[in-house]
Amino acid sequence: MSFTMSSADRERFLAAVHVGVLAVGGADTAAAPLAVPVWYSYRPGGLVTVLTGRDSVKARRIRAVGRFTLCAQQEEAPCRYVSVEGPVVAIEDRLDPDERAAMAHRYLTPDTAPAYLAATTEQLVADVAIRMRPERWLSADFSAVAERLAAAAPPPVSDRPVAERLT
Repeated sequence: MSFTMSSADRERFLAAVHVGVLAVGGADTAAAPLAVPVWYSYRPGGLVTVLTGRDSVKARRIRAVGRFTLCAQQEEAPCRYVSVEGPVVAIEDRLDPDERAAMAHRYLTPDTAPAYLAATTEQLVADVAIRMRPERWLSADFSAVAERLAAAAPPPVSDRPVAERLT
């Protein structure tokens, strides 16, 4: 049984709201890769976009290496994940306020997004938009295993005492 998602399924999954884990190596091959949670955006067939501090460790490493990996997962059962790696095609020094607002509204509630945007306006000049073209994909969807295990599970035991169940 294959757990790999179809191209359409993995792109839909990546486009859904998940906190991603961005991983990037360093110019120093003796150093471990950096892996940090990030907000990201993606539309099927498009680019993965991450907004981050211009001088952050992420940004410095991405500039040095020219590529990164992003992994998004669904933690609750059935577990699923998509990992995508590719070259950076753009690092934009000026953030589009509408894109930044869309990212905030993607991850925050309608009540908290405006407050977050107002409290972090300095990010419009402190952050960069990093865009990556997906090149290599890995994915897994364990739904079939979960369904098979659920079908094979014994029926639930009643919470009622045995004497009540026998009458």
